[in-house]
Amino acid sequence: MRNQKLKIAIIHPDLGIGGAERLIVDAAVGLASHGHSVHVFTAHHDKNRCFEETIDGNFPVTVYGSFLPRHIFYRLHAVCAYLRCIFVAICLLVMWPSFDVVLADQVSVIIPLLKLKSSMKVVFYCHFPDLLLAQHTSMLRRLYRWPIDAIEEITTGMADLILVNSKFTAATFAQTFRHLNSRRIQPDVLYPAVSVEQFDGPCVYKLKFLSINRFERKKNIGLAISAFASLTSLKGVGLGGHNLSEVELILAGGFDKRLKENVEYLEELKELAERVGVSDRVTFVTSCSTAERNQLLAECICVIYTPKDEHFGIVPLEAMAAQKPVIACNSGGPVETVINEVTGFLCNPTPEEFSLAMAKFISNPELAETMGKKAREHVSKVFSTEIFGQKLNSIVLDVCHRRQE
Repeated sequence: MRNQKLKIAIIHPDLGIGGAERLIVDAAVGLASHGHSVHVFTAHHDKNRCFEETIDGNFPVTVYGSFLPRHIFYRLHAVCAYLRCIFVAICLLVMWPSFDVVLADQVSVIIPLLKLKSSMKVVFYCHFPDLLLAQHTSMLRRLYRWPIDAIEEITTGMADLILVNSKFTAATFAQTFRHLNSRRIQPDVLYPAVSVEQFDGPCVYKLKFLSINRFERKKNIGLAISAFASLTSLKGVGLGGHNLSEVELILAGGFDKRLKENVEYLEELKELAERVGVSDRVTFVTSCSTAERNQLLAECICVIYTPKDEHFGIVPLEAMAAQKPVIACNSGGPVETVINEVTGFLCNPTPEEFSLAMAKFISNPELAETMGKKAREHVSKVFSTEIFGQKLNSIVLDVCHRRQE
């Protein structure tokens, strides 16, 4: 049974660059490495803005529905996402022979469609309940979201197995989907992973703080800028003889000019850096390649991770794999990945606390090196892609075994 080779389909809305996409790529690579036949289906795949594994032949990627809109006049994003994924699912059902397992994520509305083929098992990866990510700020938006939120809970519960990315998300899942929780439908935790080996190159500790996040307001990147500016106002904190003019802040991350929020937020951050007087020491790097990101990680002293209540966060894993400590908020996924005062610092999301943690590395760069080595060991033992692949392989085999019993 453990040597069984399966036909596995993976459906993901937009195969771009981000934490969710990284997990899907790792899932495809991991399952393929165990001998399974893996095929990824998506509604959008820009070969100029994607992870290299999606174009180097590790597994086929098929696109259906790229002509469908992502929004209508910057509205109805959820409805458009539903329509695009439904189209992908219908194309899979009509044009392809049955798969043993379908792994879907983000959009649960396709699960009842996939269940039309009784021979297929459906595994749904819930990164975070979508209804908590959406705005419910007005009566009109609440009316718009009500059927979408109800559909999300009903269809999520139809999966043969539900996975989440952290214990934090599992607890949120139970609190949010109360009907499913009352039916004892509970998700299993499968932590995302990071390829530790990709960070085997040279490692130095320059006085550069690095933030890696998509340019979205929920990522709270402004906290990094405000904390960086607050370094100048710290009282009684030695900086090891370093002049603050030597210290830099680099803000890198996914940027999609198709997304209005990305464009607007980047400008807001630039204005903030100008307003607090640090624009000359803040560098913005948009949509850098994997190689460019790895180079930034190799040269920084520490990674600043600013989202509050982030459901997981792949960036802290990448930072620690690159032997760099992490300063993150003491909530959400980072609490499960960053060991406070061992592999980094978990702080309240205030400029004052973040800047105090940053000052420790400026005054004592050796601390960053010591923590970085422990961080690498921690990630290798718990969050490597090999461990992730082994766990996911066991999951899909167990799901199929249930069918055969």
